[in-house]
Amino acid sequence: MQCYKNGQLIDSIPLLDRAFHYGDGCFTTARLVHGRMELKQLHIARLNYACKNLSLDADLSFIDQALDQLPQHEKNLNGTLKVVISRGEGDRGYSLPLHPADVYVWFYPKQWQHLEPEWIESGLLNHAIGLHMPHLVGLKTLNRLEQVVLKQEADQRGWLEALVTDVQGYIVEGVSSNCFIRINDQWITPELRYNGVHGVMRAHILSRMQQNHISCEQRCIEMDQIAHIQNIFFCNALHPMKAVVRFQGRTMQQQPYLDLFNSLKLSQID
Repeated sequence: MQCYKNGQLIDSIPLLDRAFHYGDGCFTTARLVHGRMELKQLHIARLNYACKNLSLDADLSFIDQALDQLPQHEKNLNGTLKVVISRGEGDRGYSLPLHPADVYVWFYPKQWQHLEPEWIESGLLNHAIGLHMPHLVGLKTLNRLEQVVLKQEADQRGWLEALVTDVQGYIVEGVSSNCFIRINDQWITPELRYNGVHGVMRAHILSRMQQNHISCEQRCIEMDQIAHIQNIFFCNALHPMKAVVRFQGRTMQQQPYLDLFNSLKLSQID
């Protein structure tokens, strides 16, 4: 693993960094393939939007500076890239410091793998997530405690991913993924009105669906519709389709996933 701060290789983080004390910042996680950051424009747009909403003055050119240095220290340029924007160092209390934000880039090497559907078992978690402050909806902030609690339950149940609802009883997403659900032969993705993360892979899949004239509704999905679910798959920037073949003990057909995966050419992410 390597870590860069504002374009410089580092081996420690300041004790007074507000990312540690308050979760004060945002992040994005991307696949690095042969030294190239997949879906880079979507990741940069996500960070810019989050920085604007959180009043973070971040110079995102530091991301490219870190990427340019990777070949000097790493032969395997495949793996996971995590970009964290921190408010930086500050005194005690919530008042904002006046200096620019810090841009951290972590690189975790991993053997390159060809993308294909990943077949998983899943179910509905008992824990529900809350509603967010309106201008934080959709942002991937550094406050991930809800996801930690959700992942604990999913692990205890033996599920790699699981469906998550909110306190109003609407389906939102997975633990660390967005979701697409097929009901009555219609693909649907939750609209994320009050919570959830506006994922880059979700946006990419929606765009490809539109290009290929595949209908997908963005709307609320209530708990009473769970019994009518035909298929579910989860997606995030690291994998376009974790396809559920067994949900709550009920078997789901594989062919609709394969048809969609091939139609959208999800083995090729640019």
